[in-house]
Amino acid sequence: MKASWFETGGFKADYDAVLVEPWSPYVGAVLLLLAIFALMLSGLFWGVFGGIKLWGDWINQTIGLGDMLGLPQALDSPLMQRISLTNITLVLGAFTAALLSRQFRFNRPPLLELVWGALGGSLMGIGAVLAGGCTVGGFFVPTLHASPSGLVMLAGLMIGAVVGLKLLMWTLEHITWGMQVPVPKPLSPVTLRLYPWLALGVIVGILWWATAWYGSADEKIASRAIIVVAGFAIGFIMHRSRFCVARAIREPFMTAEGDMTKAVILALAIGIPFASLIFQDKLLDPYIGIPPRFWLGSLIGGTVFGLGMVLAGGCGTGSLWRVGEGHLKLWVAVFFFAWVGSLASALFHHIGWTVAEMNLDMLEESPLGIQTFFPAMFDGWGWTYLATGAFLLLWYLLVRYNETTEKFTVV
Repeated sequence: MKASWFETGGFKADYDAVLVEPWSPYVGAVLLLLAIFALMLSGLFWGVFGGIKLWGDWINQTIGLGDMLGLPQALDSPLMQRISLTNITLVLGAFTAALLSRQFRFNRPPLLELVWGALGGSLMGIGAVLAGGCTVGGFFVPTLHASPSGLVMLAGLMIGAVVGLKLLMWTLEHITWGMQVPVPKPLSPVTLRLYPWLALGVIVGILWWATAWYGSADEKIASRAIIVVAGFAIGFIMHRSRFCVARAIREPFMTAEGDMTKAVILALAIGIPFASLIFQDKLLDPYIGIPPRFWLGSLIGGTVFGLGMVLAGGCGTGSLWRVGEGHLKLWVAVFFFAWVGSLASALFHHIGWTVAEMNLDMLEESPLGIQTFFPAMFDGWGWTYLATGAFLLLWYLLVRYNETTEKFTVV
């Protein structure tokens, strides 16, 4: 097959620099914020677990557990429920980036890794229900929305990550079953050359999809057009920059490497002030992205989720974009994340833990916590900027200190 024009000479160098070589996580953090702000300015917020749970609801409905779990007879369509749609287009964005970089392939892990994927995904499902979201809906977005519940979940994620790393180290020393790595099948040069053209087809399809929906007479469908574009962009950016909150939490305790952690800190340092302008202009209600989980649910759920994400090898979004890259372990993790997340949601709702009601202050409150918003607690944004800025600075200093001394590594 004859080489394409972008596979030779200077074009190839430019192509490789942009679409093959990984982007800086700091570039990824800034670009990710642009996609998030596009959603916020449209009156939406970024979420992940709500869509994954819907997939689990469909699984349970299909296998006949819907009535027992109290699921609606008519579930939302995965393509119309906005968080599910974001997740689907996120996977497509990562898939496209993997094709353009010729990195897409079905990666078969050792059998033990599939077990960790199932167990990790299950724990993430339980943790996300308890915390009111995954690393996006329980930590990143609430922190962006100036809620202390996000910071409490961060503490739980760190605790869970340490426990998970300790457990993995123990298994490496004591378990030998299922450790053999399957021999990967090489891809033909023809297949690799076709990848960019297939990616171009996906991009054209996404643009057609978004344009068709934007022009729809149905207001609900038209409002989903921005989600198609933003979700695709998020997946593309996360794959190209390898942006992963699980890695940001895990690596300082594992290798002392802190680049991804500092990228998350940068995203929050830039994002919180800009998000505050959106809230102050009343373009978006900050409480729609704040779960009623401060502080108990955030801490316990974060700990369980943190353990699960280390075993699974990715958090909610990290798992999704790796699904788009072809990692079969993460396919297993996402399946169990969805299935067990749906089961846990029904169970905890049945026993009353996650049942939220409006209190006298018109805030949602559940047995696991309450909605909290720094500007309401501090009576303004001044102290909010100071408190969140001080926290992010302290986190940055600890990460830099650990990069030099490795004082916080546990393996």
